Amino acid sequence: MTTHTATSYDQLPIIDLSAADRGPQARSLLHAQLHSAAHDVGFFQLVGHGVTRAETDALLTAMRAFFALPEADRLALDNVGSPHFRGYTRTGDERTAGARDWRDQLDIGAERPARIPGPGEPPYWWLQGPNQWPAALPELRTAALAWIDKLSAVAHRLLRELLTAIGAPADFYDPVFGPHAHPHLKLVRYPGSAGDGTDQGVGAHKDYGFLTLLLQDTVGGLQVQREDGRFHDVPPLDGAFVVNLGELLEVATNGYLLATNHRVVSPPGATERFSVPFFYNPRLDAKVAPLPFPHASKAPGITDDPTNPLYAEYGYNELKGKLRAHPLVAERHHRNLLAAA
Repeated sequence: MTTHTATSYDQLPIIDLSAADRGPQARSLLHAQLHSAAHDVGFFQLVGHGVTRAETDALLTAMRAFFALPEADRLALDNVGSPHFRGYTRTGDERTAGARDWRDQLDIGAERPARIPGPGEPPYWWLQGPNQWPAALPELRTAALAWIDKLSAVAHRLLRELLTAIGAPADFYDPVFGPHAHPHLKLVRYPGSAGDGTDQGVGAHKDYGFLTLLLQDTVGGLQVQREDGRFHDVPPLDGAFVVNLGELLEVATNGYLLATNHRVVSPPGATERFSVPFFYNPRLDAKVAPLPFPHASKAPGITDDPTNPLYAEYGYNELKGKLRAHPLVAERHHRNLLAAA
């Protein structure tokens, strides 16, 4: 086994998930490390996750082939044509905190038929619908949907170990996931710095689901806000996923577990950066209950942002985020919902 060492802010905590299979002592140490990382940092590097190099290479090869397609072929999948926010987003068309993100991407979710909300039904059902795929690259659909299945399994196992680590029932949140969970995969390319000097690859934000597992390449650019209030680089670690906790876990533990601000600084010049974030989200209609755990009395409370309220029903959080991040889609398909975003 490779031993990873790093000083304080030179690297995030490194968690080896395979330790859960190496006996009680190794699993106990895993839980201590996981508890500390989730409580103190909200970010860590995950190794020993069981995703093979072949599985990773299949996805990355198909992703690079997609971004190598002529622009007209990518724009044939423009997400502005999808009321479900699926498909291709051109560079600069997504927003974080109102400012453009200098990247282009393909948004993919579970492959399900469209569900158009009926009278009295929550509008977040618009988020369920078919993906858009390039006809010239059938291997992309195969690799991306296999990745969603694989990382859903990794995230499910990781969440159960995390809950165990803080003394909570491991299966407490199993009912809000299951076959109707709402996973989300992004295939992202950062094309380098904008011509006007803008360096926001992605603006500072927190994720609003449970867990995010990020595959990043060797270029770097991801930064995490640490205890000193400053944003620190996250050096790429070969074979690892960068994992961060979403706001649902922070709310569920009254702030004991951290959802941490992070951002991406565009790579210099014309350097390209590729990344694959996977968001482990519950069912859209899930109501996330507070977590019973023995450290609850030590919880500091959540960070309250009046401009970004969190809802008990998960789908409303995701819909709010999509309406804000994709104004062109919102304006075309959901103008009646914009006041609520």
